Amino acid sequence: MGDSGEQLGIMKTKDALNMALDQGLDLVEIAPNAEIPVCRIMDYGKFKFEKSKKDKEVKKRQRETVVEVKEVQLSPRIDTHDFNTRLGHARKFIEAGNKVKVYLDFRAREMAHMEIGYGVLEKFEQSCLDFAVVEKRPLREGRRLSMFLAPKKEKAAPQKKSETPPKIEKSDEAQAADTENSDE
Repeated sequence: MGDSGEQLGIMKTKDALNMALDQGLDLVEIAPNAEIPVCRIMDYGKFKFEKSKKDKEVKKRQRETVVEVKEVQLSPRIDTHDFNTRLGHARKFIEAGNKVKVYLDFRAREMAHMEIGYGVLEKFEQSCLDFAVVEKRPLREGRRLSMFLAPKKEKAAPQKKSETPPKIEKSDEAQAADTENSDE
């Protein structure tokens, strides 16, 4: 194949290499495993540069779409100020577009009073309802209770049809009176 994509036909490797050198380009093997290997005459350095540029763009787009999961740790005996601090962190994470895993670890005798932990998570959930939705309800996993919060989906406001103000049509008599006034 030529540098512009046209078929040059079947030829010996030596002839193809000479043709590439005459044009100041490289002979690149595209399909080495084919019955008849396919080669292309191109500027290989430029090809590698464009490929790396495309790969970087793909990675950039992929990074933008990935949603991180941030964690907020609570305790069954959490104080009001600490609770509000964790709530502020969760709000900041969710407003940045991340999901939040809220978990609560139980130690020793706290396991006997799981209802306290469920109450703390319920209170946290109620505090987050204005900016987040519960993606996964509180779930017990061994000594840990956890739930997931996600950003609220903003509903697009329905667009109103562009209404033109209604035209007020004058009666025939009023139009005749206007034309008489403009003549004078």
